[in-house]
Amino acid sequence: MRIIGGTHAGRRLNPPATLPVRPTTDLAKESLFNVLRHRMDFDGLRALDLFAGTGNIAFELASRGASEVVAVDIHGKCLQYIRATADALGLPAIRTLKADVLKYLRTGPGEFDFVFADPPYDLPQLPQLPALALEAGLLRTGGLLVLEHSANRRIALHPYLVDQRTYGKSAFSIFQP
Repeated sequence: MRIIGGTHAGRRLNPPATLPVRPTTDLAKESLFNVLRHRMDFDGLRALDLFAGTGNIAFELASRGASEVVAVDIHGKCLQYIRATADALGLPAIRTLKADVLKYLRTGPGEFDFVFADPPYDLPQLPQLPALALEAGLLRTGGLLVLEHSANRRIALHPYLVDQRTYGKSAFSIFQP
């Protein structure tokens, strides 16, 4: 796993093998960020990384100039790794928050320019996540929500669904209100 672009491009990330995660592959992440760079400016971005896991996406966003990245996960060991790695890389934009994402969404956590959600692929509520996030008012006008899911799992059409991309076993559904 590595950071693909920005000030820390090429830096390897080595999370402990004991973390309960399935990180986004470098190939899928690079392809997604190639699509996103044509839709948004990362510099000064306020972002939310839901089901953050290893912080793979949070590190990528901070490296590319995001001014704030909130990484939310329920697993304390994942958050410890993210905090330690952010400190080691000198990425103060990354902030961690221990929470159950589904409960967190009900708290109205504020508005973001970009929201990335990478839940466990077998999460029963996965198809409802876009609606939950959008109803929670997470996105600023013009903001983007990206949901990572299994390529085998179809996401129901939603009025704000603007794009879907598949890379190997992973798929990304992109929403913009």
